[in-house]
Amino acid sequence: MAAPGAAFAGQPGRRPGHRHAAADPGNRPPTAGRDGARCLVRACLQPQQRRSRTPDPGTVGTLAWLERVSLPVSQLSDPHVIRTALDGLCTRLDGSPAAANTISRKRAVFHAALGYAVELGLLPANPVEKVRWHAPRAAVAVSPAAVASPAQVREILAQVSRVRPELAAFFSCLYYAALRPEEAVAVRREDLILPAHGRGTIILTAACPRTGTAWTSTGGLHETRGLKHRPDGTIRVVPIPSVLVRALRRHLRAHGTAPDGRLFRGTRGGMLSESVYGRAWHTARQAALGPDLAATALARRPYDLRHAALSLWLNASGEPAEVAARAGNSTRVLHEVYLHCIDGKEDLVSQRIEDALDADLGSRQPSQCVKASGYTHRRLHPRPCPLCVSEPVPSPAHSPRPPGPADPRHHARTSALIRVSAAQTASKLVSGDIIGRLDPAHE
Repeated sequence: MAAPGAAFAGQPGRRPGHRHAAADPGNRPPTAGRDGARCLVRACLQPQQRRSRTPDPGTVGTLAWLERVSLPVSQLSDPHVIRTALDGLCTRLDGSPAAANTISRKRAVFHAALGYAVELGLLPANPVEKVRWHAPRAAVAVSPAAVASPAQVREILAQVSRVRPELAAFFSCLYYAALRPEEAVAVRREDLILPAHGRGTIILTAACPRTGTAWTSTGGLHETRGLKHRPDGTIRVVPIPSVLVRALRRHLRAHGTAPDGRLFRGTRGGMLSESVYGRAWHTARQAALGPDLAATALARRPYDLRHAALSLWLNASGEPAEVAARAGNSTRVLHEVYLHCIDGKEDLVSQRIEDALDADLGSRQPSQCVKASGYTHRRLHPRPCPLCVSEPVPSPAHSPRPPGPADPRHHARTSALIRVSAAQTASKLVSGDIIGRLDPAHE
């Protein structure tokens, strides 16, 4: 963004008929659309050290066209323009509807860009906050159809040992320790505590997500960062079962480590890439599950091993706080993502509800038969609630006056009309005892 009135890139998916040059399909150059977005990213958005020093003529022409057809920043204060841009986020470049996750991500980026314009003084306030527009909610819960059972996971891991034995321990970390793939590729020998017998520990200190050569300072595909959603320097201690301890010890004996201590490496010794372990996973999954199950969503991605692990932990332990600490999530995220994968609780809750209903039914005293229109015997009235106090109701003027306080029959009538529960009696006794202790003059 430059000065007020400068160009602001138009949003993709703009509806035809909008008062804008980019809305006319005939006004678009051959490189518009996806190629135009690539030109914009390469020339303006990539880190300075990765940008091309001398852009080619095609990129120069595309940038000139984008500047010509873009809206001025000052027009973004118009709610109609903002709503049109937000509606454009819901459409892909080919005109098809975008996914809910994509819309939410683009809306967050758009909001941040306008916030930067406010910071530069190009806009008085963020105009997105003035428009009542909400991105569609994305489904965050894991589908139970994608969660594999322990027996299915063991079968797939056995196939991995036959196809790519050097990756068997990598996938075991995703399942038995619930690591993210970006965390597993960054595990080093010094992060492991592997006793000869029993359970061990993995101390996670970093992650290496795949970023892309255009966005890293080193030019590599991966970049070492801190743990996800955690401040730099934060560690996470993950206790691991003995089956994973044995798998890691076998891996160290058979394959060793990379020169920098990493357990898992690519075909040429570099960082283990998604394409390498992704191909191995799909091959082993196809052989282990067969064509019918392999066509379903069951354990379709390596990340589904983490989903299967956390679902198993929640069902086995019932301790969401401890599971969240081991997984590096919050309990809220754990509840939202894995609620539908918790099995076996419906019957338990239903049985407890039935037991409570049966206990309440058994404690009732035999009472009058009640119909929808009232009691069967109209001359009989229901007993008052034992927690209620029934005061005498004043009689009409022409009826005999009820006995007053001076009448000796007053106490007898009062005891017959006023019902006091045992709880109220105990409450009065306790209150009098407390007052007597606090105020000796009360007695």
